[in-house]
Amino acid sequence: MENGSENIHPTAQTYALMVSSWSRLGFDANDTTSVPSPGKLLGRLTARSISIQDVISDRVFTSSEEASEVIRLLSKAAIELNMSRVIAELGQVEAMGTGHLDPLNDVPEVTPVKKLTDASREIVDENGSVIRSGPVEEIPFNLDNLRKHLAQVTLARRVLPEDVAARQKLLEASVYDVAVERLKHEAKVFDEIGLGHVDVGLRRADLQRWMWDWHQKLRVRLEAEIVDIVAAEAKQTQGDKTTRLGPFLSLVKPETLSLITILEVMRLNSTGGIADGMKLARALLTVGRAVENEYKAQMCKRNNIAIPSLHRVGDHSFFTGLGYKDLHARRVTAAKYIQDNEEWTTEWTQLLRVRVGSILVDCLMDVATVQRTALDKRTGEELKERQPAFYHAYEYVRGQKLGVVRLNPVVADRLAKDPLCETLHPRHLPMLVKPKPWLAPDQGGYLYNRTSVMRFKDCQEQQSYLHHASSLGNLELAYAGLDVLGSTPWQINRKIFDIVLQVWNSGERLCKIPPAVYDKSEPEKPENYDTDVQAKSIYSQRLKSHVQDKANNHSERCSVNYKIEISRVFLGETFYLPHNLDFRGRAYPIPPHLSHIGDDLARGLLMFAEAKPLGERGLRWLKIHLANLYGFDKGNFDEREAFVMDHLDDIYDSAENPLEGQRWWAKADDPWQCLATCMELHAALESEDPHTYMSTLPVHQDGTCNGLQHYAALGGDGKGAAQVNLAVTDRPSDVYTYVANMVEKIVQRDADNGQKIAQLLLGKISRKVVKQTVMTTVYGVTYIGARDQIERQLKDRGDIPEEHCWAASAYLAKNVLHCIGDLFSGAKAIQNWLNLCAKLITKGVPKERLPEILKPQRANAKADTVEARTRKEQMATVVWTTPLGLPIVQPYRKAKRKQIMTSLQTVYISDPAAPAAVNGIKQASAFPPNFIHSLDATHMMLTALECRTRDITFASVHDSYWTHASSIDHMSEVIRDTFIALHSSDILRKLEAEFRERYANHFVPLSAIRKETILKMLLDAGCRISASKDMAAELKQENAAVGSLLEVTDVEGSSISTITMDDDAAAGATTEEAPVLPVKRARGRPRGSSQKRIQVEQDDDAESEEAHGDVPTAFKNKFIKLSHLIPPHPEKGTFDVETIRKSLYFFS
Repeated sequence: MENGSENIHPTAQTYALMVSSWSRLGFDANDTTSVPSPGKLLGRLTARSISIQDVISDRVFTSSEEASEVIRLLSKAAIELNMSRVIAELGQVEAMGTGHLDPLNDVPEVTPVKKLTDASREIVDENGSVIRSGPVEEIPFNLDNLRKHLAQVTLARRVLPEDVAARQKLLEASVYDVAVERLKHEAKVFDEIGLGHVDVGLRRADLQRWMWDWHQKLRVRLEAEIVDIVAAEAKQTQGDKTTRLGPFLSLVKPETLSLITILEVMRLNSTGGIADGMKLARALLTVGRAVENEYKAQMCKRNNIAIPSLHRVGDHSFFTGLGYKDLHARRVTAAKYIQDNEEWTTEWTQLLRVRVGSILVDCLMDVATVQRTALDKRTGEELKERQPAFYHAYEYVRGQKLGVVRLNPVVADRLAKDPLCETLHPRHLPMLVKPKPWLAPDQGGYLYNRTSVMRFKDCQEQQSYLHHASSLGNLELAYAGLDVLGSTPWQINRKIFDIVLQVWNSGERLCKIPPAVYDKSEPEKPENYDTDVQAKSIYSQRLKSHVQDKANNHSERCSVNYKIEISRVFLGETFYLPHNLDFRGRAYPIPPHLSHIGDDLARGLLMFAEAKPLGERGLRWLKIHLANLYGFDKGNFDEREAFVMDHLDDIYDSAENPLEGQRWWAKADDPWQCLATCMELHAALESEDPHTYMSTLPVHQDGTCNGLQHYAALGGDGKGAAQVNLAVTDRPSDVYTYVANMVEKIVQRDADNGQKIAQLLLGKISRKVVKQTVMTTVYGVTYIGARDQIERQLKDRGDIPEEHCWAASAYLAKNVLHCIGDLFSGAKAIQNWLNLCAKLITKGVPKERLPEILKPQRANAKADTVEARTRKEQMATVVWTTPLGLPIVQPYRKAKRKQIMTSLQTVYISDPAAPAAVNGIKQASAFPPNFIHSLDATHMMLTALECRTRDITFASVHDSYWTHASSIDHMSEVIRDTFIALHSSDILRKLEAEFRERYANHFVPLSAIRKETILKMLLDAGCRISASKDMAAELKQENAAVGSLLEVTDVEGSSISTITMDDDAAAGATTEEAPVLPVKRARGRPRGSSQKRIQVEQDDDAESEEAHGDVPTAFKNKFIKLSHLIPPHPEKGTFDVETIRKSLYFFS
C-alpha cells in the first residue's frame, strides 16, 4: 500500500491498525522486519497529511486505556524525531479524550507584552478592496517564539506526565527545528484562508510571513550554491591550501542553514551601535558560529545516549534511579553511558566561520525581498515596488570606515517597536531531570546539548589550561561542586505566582513589576525655553531621561514577561538548574531567565522541591529571615525575632490579603521574597504544630561585605575583621553605616564652610547611597565606577534635582573612597601587592625570547627599537591556581585584527588563536578583584561539597548561601569550618611561591621598571635589587630613583644580568642564576673588537632612540629575573581566623 503497487492508499484506519499491533503485541522497537516502527509510521502518515486525531479516534481502539497507551507510544516516537507539531496535536487529543486534570487548567493565561504595529497597515476584504486599518497590538516576535515553544512543552506534559526523560529531550530540541515547524504551519494557514498569494494586507505586514518567503527562496538558492561550490572545489589542485567550504556547508541541511541565517541576521538588528542594521564582520562570525553549534547539537542527538528509563514517579534523576547515591559513583556511572558515544569535531577557526557566514549572508541578501508601497503625491496613485530586504553599506564609527548590513526601511519600521533581542534557545530553560554530571570541560549539564563548564570569550589559553588540568584529574572537586549545585530540586511557588500573575495582568506598577503603560508624565516645557539657556539645558536633560526611562520600562516588562511565562509552564514540575563557571571560578545557573541568581521576583517565585520540618530552631530562623528581607537586619537576632512578632498582624494581613490589604510586604527591601516568607510563616503558625510544619522556603545566610571578609582573613587584620563581623561581637557590625557616618561628617564640615553641593546633600547620606561602592571597593571599583553607582542611588532617592545628581555623585565618590582607604588599610596593602605582582608579570619576557629583543636594529627602521621589540615580547598573562585546583587565566590582551576577503567586502576580525600583546593595565587592575572572586568561589564550592556529605540541601548566589530553615544551624557550622580551613592554608605565601615557580624562566628588562610609579610601588613593597658597585653607580647616575632600589654587592651576587655581543655571537651573564644566552651575530659584521663598534652605534643612535621613546644607554641589555622582583607578600596581622567559629554574625 505504501509504495502504491496495490493501487490502494492507506487511510487513518490503516495506520490505527498498525499502531495497535505494536501496542497489543509488544514488538521489539529494534525489530522492524515485520511491522514498521511507530517512528516510521508517524513519518508516513504525516507525509500523507493524515490527521493524528483521526488515527487515535478510530474504532480500532476499543478502550480509553488502549488509546492512551498509543498516544504515549506515538509521543515518544515524535520526541525522538523532534516533531513538535505532532506532540502538540497528541497533547490536545489526550486533553480532550481523558478526564485527567491539566495542572494549568485553573491558571490564567499571561497577558503578553504587546506593541502597536505600523498605523499604515492594510487588509483586503472579501471583494478584494484594500482597507487601511488603525494600529493593531501584537506580541513581539521573540516573546511569541518563546510562548509557542513553551506550549509544546505544556502539551508534552499531558501525554507523558511521568516520562520526564523524553520530555527533557523535547525541551533541548533544536530551536531551528522548532522555528521551521512553526513557519511551515503559519504558511499553511495563510494558504488555507486564501492569503498565501496576496501581496498586500496581512501578508505584507506580517514579519513571520516575510521570513517564510525568504526561507523558501534561500533554501532553494543554498541547495544550488552548495552544489556549485563542491563542484568548483573538486577542480582545485592538490597544492591549493585554501580551506574548502563545501564539506562544511554540507554538514547541515540547506533548510536548516536557511533558518539559521535568517534568524541570526534578524536577531543582530541594531546591535553594535548600528541603527537599523549590524556590523558585517559580526554578522558573518555569528552566522558561521551558529552553523557550527547546530551541527554539533545534531551530532549529539544522533548518538542516542543509552540512559535507563524511569520507573518511579517523583524520582526525576537518570542516575539515582540506578541505585547509586554516592556522588562519585553517580559520576562514574554517567561516564560509562557517554563513553565513546559523543561525536565532536574540533573548534572551527574564525576564518572558517567568516567564510561560511559570508556565503550564507550573501545568498540571503540576494534572495530576500519585500514589497514597498507609496502614494504618488502628484497623481495620488499607489505605487508598488519589490526591493531587497537587506543591503550592504558603509558607516563611519569613531573615524573608522565600517561595513554594515542595513535593513530595508520597511523591515526596519516593522522591527522598530519589536526588537529581536535574543532568540531563546530551549537549552536556556530549566531541566526536568538532574543534569548530567560534569566529567570533562565540555561534558556535563544538559543531556543532548553540549555546554562548556567554563564561560570565557575566545580565550585559547584558558581553554588549554582547563583541558590540561582536567586530564590530570585536578578539576574533580570543581566538577563535583557543580554537580551538587545542579542537583538541587526546585519548584515554582504557586501562591506567589498567582499574585504575580494577577498584578501582571492588571498592568499596574508594583514592587519592580513595571506597568503595562508607562505611568510617569513627560516633563513640562518651561516658558522661558527659548530665552534661558540653563532652563533649556535642564529641560533637555530631563526629557532625555524620561525617554530613556520609558524605553527601559518596556525592556524590563519584557524581562518580567519571560520569567512569568516560564514559571507558568513549570508549575507543578520539579526542575533543576545546571551550573557552570565563569573564568574566575564563580558558579552560575545556565538558564538565564529564571533562576535563584536573578532579581527579587525570580527568587520569590522559587522554592525547594523537598520539604523539611521546621523544628524550634527552624521557626526562629524563619522569623529572622523575614526581618532580614524586610530590611531590619542590623539588630541582633533577638531584636529581629521581636521585630517580626511586633508586626505579626501585618504579616497575617500580607499573607491573607496580599493585594487588598495594607500591603506591608510591599515596603520591604525584597518585597516578593518577603511576601513568600510571610505566607510560609503564616502557614506554619496556623498549622497544628508549627515545629512539624513541612517547609520548602529557602532561607539565606549572607556574608557581610564578603570581599572585605576575605581580605581581613588574608592579612590577619583585626581592625578590618571587626568591621565585617569576623570578630566576636554582641551586635552585628555594619560597615556600610559606619562609612556613611564618616562621609556625613565630612559633608557637614564642608556645608559649614559654605560649599553648595555639600549643603544640598546634608541629611541624605544614607547607608544605601554608599553600600554598593563600599562593597565593590575590594573588587577594584574606580572613581568613575563609584561615581556612577552613587549617581544611580541619588536619582532613586528622588529628593535631589536630576541636574545636580552628577556633581553630587562626583563629590561623594571622592569622599567615600577616601574613607574606605582609611578604614581598611590591611586590605589596601594586599590589593597593592596583588596589583604590583600583576604589573611585573606582564612586563616579563620568557628566556627563550630574549634574543628577539637584542637583534640589531634594521636599517632605516626607526620604529624597530629595543623598547618596541620588548613590548612585542611581553606576552605573559597572570595565571594562578585556586585551592580547588582550578587554573585561572586572565584573558585581557590587545587583540589583533586580521583582514579577510569575502564576497561582500573586506572585513577585519580578531583571531583569538593569534598571538596578541598583553594588556598590562587591565591585567593589573583586574587581578585583585578576580583573585578575591576566586577565593569566595572556592569557599562556596567547599561549603556545597560539605553540605552534600551532611545531607543538607544547598544553593548559593555567590556569598549568599541557601538551605531549609531547619538546616541553618548545621549549614552555619559548615560555612565557618570551610572558611577557616581555606584561610588556614597561608594563601598569599602559596600564591607568591606559585608565581616564583611559574615565572621562574621569565626576565624583566630593567628599563621596564625605571618609571617613578612602579619604582615607588617596589620600594613600598620592600623589594630590593642586588647590583655590583660599578653597575649601581652607572644606574644611579642615569636615574637616581632606581638607585634607591639597589643594594651594592659583589659581581657574583648581582640580580641584574647584562647581555652583550661578542665574537662568538653569544650573550654573557654576570651571574650563575642568569646564565649566558646565545644571541645571533648580525650578518656582514667583521670579526674583531665588536664591543667598541656596538658602543659607538648606540651612541650614534641615542638621540633618535630617545625620540622614539627608547631606553637610556645605562638600562640597555640589562634584565632581572622576574622571580627576584616578586616582592614578599604583606606580613600577616594578629587576627586569629579560628575566632570566626564564635562569631554569630559572620554569615547571618
